[in-house]
Amino acid sequence: MHPSIHARQTPDKCAYRMAGSGLAVSYRQLDESSNRLAQLFRRLGLGVGDRIALMLENHPRYFEICWAAQRAGIVYTAISSRLTAGEAAYIVGDCGAKVFITSKALAGQAAELLGQTPKLRTRLMLDGVIDGYQAYETAVADCPAEPIADQSAGGDMLYSSGTTGRPKGVFVPPESTDIAYVNSLLKVCMGPFAMGPDTVYLSPGPLYHAAPLRFAMAVMRLGGTVVVMEHFDAAEFLRLVAQHRITHTQVVPTMFVRMLKLPEAQR
Repeated sequence: MHPSIHARQTPDKCAYRMAGSGLAVSYRQLDESSNRLAQLFRRLGLGVGDRIALMLENHPRYFEICWAAQRAGIVYTAISSRLTAGEAAYIVGDCGAKVFITSKALAGQAAELLGQTPKLRTRLMLDGVIDGYQAYETAVADCPAEPIADQSAGGDMLYSSGTTGRPKGVFVPPESTDIAYVNSLLKVCMGPFAMGPDTVYLSPGPLYHAAPLRFAMAVMRLGGTVVVMEHFDAAEFLRLVAQHRITHTQVVPTMFVRMLKLPEAQR
């Protein structure tokens, strides 16, 4: 189970949609864009087991980066966009990233990171560039949209919040080198959670958190559709549930509280 399989079987089906802009990305588009970035990783000398880091808002190209790493055997670390440059620099160095990907929206932190991340080989920026960064779009433009020859399953290494000291990276190696292997999380999703190709999953949280990222990617493994909120808003959340006929979602208590505080008629 993998987006690349759905790209062959249902290429025009929506893999994910950005709630605010309405931008929809099909499985074919996701497959091609993640292939191009995987090809770029190989051009940059990254092999199976190497590390990258990304620090982004809920960006339309978030998933192509994660899927590119996953199919290239690369360990990817998603970093909170709310961290200071110093906090982010610690994680970039600690995780052993060779490539760092960010966006123009985070140009302030990105500029400060330049002098604090000397071990990075490549720095890429979406939606524009500042000194010290290459344009992501230009870097992937001439890469082929075909799979790399040595596809192998990579995975995430996400960091704890650091409440008792420095944040700590948590990495569970993939259960198989097969990129389409049905792992433990997928078994839970298909079993108790009853997810499948008809699932429409609303993701209201930041994608750098473990649960939003992993469950959204699980839905795409299963051939469902993910709707991503750029920012959480209680009234907008309820509107999206109705508009997109959401079947599954995941929220934290604070989000429930905000919904419960809405006027009764709106609820």
